[in-house]
Amino acid sequence: MSDPPKFEVIDRRKIKAEEEKDQTPEKKPERESVPASAGPRLVIAESPAATSAKPEAEAADEETLGELPPAPSAEESRRQKTAYDASAQRIEDLVRAQNPGVGAQPPVGFEHLVQQLYLSAMIQMGAGTQEGQRARVDIMGARQTIDLLGVLAEKTKGNLTDVDDRMLQTVLFDVRMAFLELTNMISMQGVPAPPPPPTKKR
Repeated sequence: MSDPPKFEVIDRRKIKAEEEKDQTPEKKPERESVPASAGPRLVIAESPAATSAKPEAEAADEETLGELPPAPSAEESRRQKTAYDASAQRIEDLVRAQNPGVGAQPPVGFEHLVQQLYLSAMIQMGAGTQEGQRARVDIMGARQTIDLLGVLAEKTKGNLTDVDDRMLQTVLFDVRMAFLELTNMISMQGVPAPPPPPTKKR
């Protein structure tokens, strides 16, 4: 909620006194006259939180940037990517030699990242538990994974295809709903039973 507008009252007597003080006997400087309507003026004051939030965020980013090592050069990144691809291909060839029926692995895409985060969140909320076993729930870990999906949605906004965007929004909606249902169950279990009503003595 924004602060109410504040008024600043201009005392014209002080302006007049300053004009007389600034004038010299030889030459009177030309000054803009204060309009007759000058009086209370509307002053829109920004809230301190709004003005301080941006510099604090920029300072935090600069501090984080100072702690990071220098970024690799384009040539270093290119060489490393080539070596990585060759190493990954060697591992895939070894796996396929041991398991001839296994086909070539499809290239990893955006949908794999979303699916991985989705599965992690659901497992952290107890999904996939074997029948007869007690579900192991990591509610804080689930919240963090769901928040990561939210960050992904925010940072990729406007850069996704319609299919990828719809998939991400659907997954995010699904895991948030599962989180709400689970936390409601946890809250219900943690609420103590109300005390019995007092009996009236006759």
